[in-house]
Amino acid sequence: MGAPSRVVRIASIPAMFVAGAMIAVQAQVNGRLATALGGTTSAGLTAAVLAFGSGLVLVTLITLSSPARRAGIPLLRGALRDGTVPRVAVLGGLCGAFLVAAQGLTVATIGVALFSVAVTAGQSSSSLAVDHAGLGPGGHHPWSLPRGVAAAFAVIAVALAAGERLVESFSLTTAGLAVLPLLAGAGMAVQAAFNGRVSAIAGPWVSSLNNFVIGFIGLVAVWLIALAIDHDLRPLPGQWWMYVGGVLGMGFIWLSAALVRVHGVLVLGLCVIAGQVITALVIELVVNADSHVGPVGVAAGGLTVVGVLVALWQTGHGHADD
Repeated sequence: MGAPSRVVRIASIPAMFVAGAMIAVQAQVNGRLATALGGTTSAGLTAAVLAFGSGLVLVTLITLSSPARRAGIPLLRGALRDGTVPRVAVLGGLCGAFLVAAQGLTVATIGVALFSVAVTAGQSSSSLAVDHAGLGPGGHHPWSLPRGVAAAFAVIAVALAAGERLVESFSLTTAGLAVLPLLAGAGMAVQAAFNGRVSAIAGPWVSSLNNFVIGFIGLVAVWLIALAIDHDLRPLPGQWWMYVGGVLGMGFIWLSAALVRVHGVLVLGLCVIAGQVITALVIELVVNADSHVGPVGVAAGGLTVVGVLVALWQTGHGHADD
């Protein structure tokens, strides 16, 4: 498969921003669902299972409904047998499951702001390492100063956007819980790389299906253990929007699998971060009536865009990323 054309590269940029917006909204939705179910560990994991399970049902129906999409399944099996796709690449769904579980377990306590800071820090640093190691379908994308600067812009931007809330809510408990989204953010880069490898052979729908199947199995195993320890859950809430996390997750995973080969893991990650930050600002303005988004928040959103532009500029010069 040849290198993506200039038109494809340009057209893919807004789609990567949309993928980030989906993650921001998903974190809000899954956090609200976990709170409605009781706010406990088992409630958080239950919210994650519901979100991942609904996504699994949808992506299964869509993938199996078309012979063209189903054709990717034997292609993936063959690629796994002959080593074209390493077997570890099919485990990307575990990273996605961990992200959704982290949303349910931490957002209600530490807030979306701190969650975003931790995810961003993990995702930016891990994306550099994943690209440099050549784990993604685009191969080796060597580290460079512009790529490092672009990643730093993303971390600084989200830290600025969440700064006031971090100062107000910081404690050993929140710092400890922030480790989960930090690790989840690092896993997002690995997930994008692995899903991209699978998608390059079998297509984005089969890659998404594999992602949901593997992630759901891992998530249910942990959920059953948590439920055996603490099964005190509140009844399921009646608000329909609390159950759209799976749809949002499916959209994010499909877009990531389809687009990661276009610009590489780092640029995909930076665009996702920019989409997350900008959407989080909108959520604060629209959903949280008592919140205040000032010049610092707006500047943070601008910084994420600057970081993306730096990475895209570096990608467009030379052939280091091609």
